[in-house]
Amino acid sequence: MRILLAEDDSLLGDGLRAGLRQLGFLVDWVRDGEAAERELRAQAYEAAVLDLGLPRKDGLNVLADIRRSGILTPVLVLTARDAVPDRIRGLDGGADDYVVKPVDLHELAARLRALVRRAHGQPQECLSAQDVVLDPASRSVRQAGEPVTLSTREFDLLQAFMLGADRVLSREQLEQQLYSWGQEVESNAIEVHIHNLRRKLGPALIHTVRGVGYMLQRDVPKP
Repeated sequence: MRILLAEDDSLLGDGLRAGLRQLGFLVDWVRDGEAAERELRAQAYEAAVLDLGLPRKDGLNVLADIRRSGILTPVLVLTARDAVPDRIRGLDGGADDYVVKPVDLHELAARLRALVRRAHGQPQECLSAQDVVLDPASRSVRQAGEPVTLSTREFDLLQAFMLGADRVLSREQLEQQLYSWGQEVESNAIEVHIHNLRRKLGPALIHTVRGVGYMLQRDVPKP
């Protein structure tokens, strides 16, 4: 699950990036408002953590401008501004959640997972498709009740498919969800990971749509 972190405090930003990575997130970190807006316009993030007191462009202005542009990326505002009027401005300005610093890392991760689930119309904590259940919090997968061992990339890819179930996802879209800045992407990496998922979970879960991409079907295909 790839997210954008916009935080100008070096110590806090480094700690959040490292902690969220340990909890299974791919984190791109920027330190000013202009960079945050540029990345949100250029990349397909599952969510963003946005400080309000950013240099070069205030977080509220970033939020207002991306919403006016039709960018629907879920945004969690993480800020020291704890006054009620600030919270109201943030939420009315397009934020999906508003958290006052300091915040427990596990709570932040849970809030991000909830934002992403809601954005994809997934009300339940666990994601399910056919006989496969994926738990984002514990990063575990079960098929027909039995645990399935996946690599980190395989888990992230399956999660991307399950969040976008019944939609065709291109290789480029999948790569954006699996790799953050500076990570090298081999030309056939997505195909290799899909092959491994089919081997471990069966061939009926993920289908190739020739010339377009891949699709995971939420329900068992009818004969």
